Amino acid sequence: MREKIIYIVVLLLVLFGGIFGTYSVMSSDKNTSTSTVSKNVTITETDSISEAVDKVYDSVVIIKNYQNGRVVGYGSGFVYKKDDKHGYIMTNNHVVDGASEIKVVLSNDEEVSAKVLGTDSYIDVAVVQIDAKDVTGVAEIGDSTKSKVGDTIFTVGTPVSLEYSGTVTKGIISYVNREMTVSNNGARYMMEAIQIDASINPGNSGGPLVNVSGQVIGVNSIKLVESSIEGMGFAIPIEVAMSQVEKLEKGVAIERPVMGVSTYDVEVALAYGRDDLKLGDAKEGVIVTSVQDGSDAKNAGIEVNDIITKMDGTKVESSVHLKFLLYKHNIGDSIKLTVLRDGKEKELTVKLTHRMGETNS
Repeated sequence: MREKIIYIVVLLLVLFGGIFGTYSVMSSDKNTSTSTVSKNVTITETDSISEAVDKVYDSVVIIKNYQNGRVVGYGSGFVYKKDDKHGYIMTNNHVVDGASEIKVVLSNDEEVSAKVLGTDSYIDVAVVQIDAKDVTGVAEIGDSTKSKVGDTIFTVGTPVSLEYSGTVTKGIISYVNREMTVSNNGARYMMEAIQIDASINPGNSGGPLVNVSGQVIGVNSIKLVESSIEGMGFAIPIEVAMSQVEKLEKGVAIERPVMGVSTYDVEVALAYGRDDLKLGDAKEGVIVTSVQDGSDAKNAGIEVNDIITKMDGTKVESSVHLKFLLYKHNIGDSIKLTVLRDGKEKELTVKLTHRMGETNS
């Protein structure tokens, strides 16, 4: 009997302990759950460029190219300046090329008439004018020379279709001062460009390339991109685009110097075994194949078969590169050419007095 009573008491104690333990665990879980739910969590966005976008967004416009009364193409642009009467828009030359009429769509979707003031096909920029009352924003011009590979950048424009107006794409600078060879109306030129990985497509042409401070550091140029390439966009550095802006605003033709020579690349001559060009030991530069009478080159003493290896101390890589270096100068400047003649190095000074249209470059 006594053993039976002890057994019942132990059983009751175990049962009571289990109930109490279960209650304690449930209470603990409840308190823990309540604490987790009620805890305040703050998430901070550290990678947003929204403030920079706001600074430039209203300055960006769509530019429609009308020919014979219908739209044949469009691109982007941005207002870089405003005075009492007018707003001034930067875009690409190829966006407005051949237009008989230009219209601009503002960030508020209002469409206004515009006028092309001046164009430069070589650096592919143009200036378009609208009334000051129509300007919805003015972009701040930055300094692309302070940019570095890896810097965050973004673009604003109208890619692919007008229904995607105001599209913002973001990326980084992939390369600075990339030397690009491009074709323009059958002629080949070399240009310096900013390479980016931000997505740009047809319609982005002429739009701004912007840094995280909301400053324009370049002008997007889809013209430099092949359709088969992805993740490689190119922009004209803003300093290059703005270098001729005063003349463009006045409609003054941009004059560039010519020397009056025809040339052939040493590299190409070596590849094709052109022994007739008297290369000697030359491995790089350009061979002078003709010199025009009365030209600046003739006056400086340049002769046929001279091999131009340097301009102002910079190695000349090709005929396109020679033109690229030459176009950094203005009418009236003097340049120093290093040439190989009969295997001996000579230095000649060329005074630039002729301009495109007067002699053959």
